[in-house]
Amino acid sequence: MTVGRFKRIVVKLGTSLLTGGTGRLDRERMADLVDQIARLHKEGRELVVVSSGAVAAGRERLGQVRKLRHVPLRQVYAAVGQGRLMAVYDELFGRHEVTIAQTLLTRSELQERVSYLNARNTLLGLLDLGVISIVNENDVVAVEELEAASFGDNDNLSALVAGLVDADVLVLLSDIAGLYTADPNKDPSATRIPVVNRVDRAIEALAGASASELARGGMATKIQAAKTATAAGITMVIADGREPDMLLRLAAGEAGGTVFLPTGNRMESRKRWMVSGVSQKGTLVVDDGAAVALVQRKGSLLAAGVSSVEGRFGRGDIVGIRDGFGHPIGYGIANYGADDLASIKGLRSGQIERVLGHHYGDEVVHRNNLVLV
Repeated sequence: MTVGRFKRIVVKLGTSLLTGGTGRLDRERMADLVDQIARLHKEGRELVVVSSGAVAAGRERLGQVRKLRHVPLRQVYAAVGQGRLMAVYDELFGRHEVTIAQTLLTRSELQERVSYLNARNTLLGLLDLGVISIVNENDVVAVEELEAASFGDNDNLSALVAGLVDADVLVLLSDIAGLYTADPNKDPSATRIPVVNRVDRAIEALAGASASELARGGMATKIQAAKTATAAGITMVIADGREPDMLLRLAAGEAGGTVFLPTGNRMESRKRWMVSGVSQKGTLVVDDGAAVALVQRKGSLLAAGVSSVEGRFGRGDIVGIRDGFGHPIGYGIANYGADDLASIKGLRSGQIERVLGHHYGDEVVHRNNLVLV
């Protein structure tokens, strides 16, 4: 499995790759990456770039300034750096006569179905025009201190963008060559895993939770991105962007990095929106019997299988579903709000109307409105 057979590609460029670990943009490396992307574009491939680097560009311009009162420093760096980052990209792509567009996204903008579709239509329209979108999280208004509005890292953002544009493959280019059996910096016997068929608990355990000093993402966030992308039927690759012509080699059919295979068929847009998690308003914890019914028998979730209810949500909102060990099972549209579910959790379906005084159906989440991950 390689990128070679795919046409629509989302490429994520990480901070450590774009800066070479220096804290400032490495324009020579950026020029090389842009050259590869432009060459694929001229071959007829359709590309969207999710780029980090705005904060690094702002820090480069301002230097290490003291922390500002009442304003997150990251926000300030992003405000200064976003235009500088785009100016570099505009110059580099301009050398290849390729038109680019800036697209800034926040989680809050994509939580509602209408704004999600608006973003999707814009990105697809740009692809139709042969324009390469440079996508980034809008750090000026969505930073770590504003968790409800933040994707948290561009790995997860890139997985969401891949779903938005119906991508064939998502390629995460960074300063690591893929997923390893152990930390290669600490264990010389660690080996790269070429293919991951499914992101299970063992794969998640390999990822750990470390992150580089410059980037918010790490292997843990890349594995989260892999779960989102593969659940939507999209192949994902983690590869070392520092290696010569890595993207071109992948596109030519050469094996490299770690390939994460799709776990299901390509989803339609509504289900991709659900599985992205950006619209999640709460969580339902289910017992072992319900977990088996959902995963193995592809059934609906009934009130009897709900152990606990977390968050504030209403009827028709998106909820996450996980088992008693905290492992995610999927996402679905709730037929009952949080208050109602707190009253009927653990009850048989025939008891719902007697307890609530109304009845929206036996299913808490119907299987037609459920997406497993």
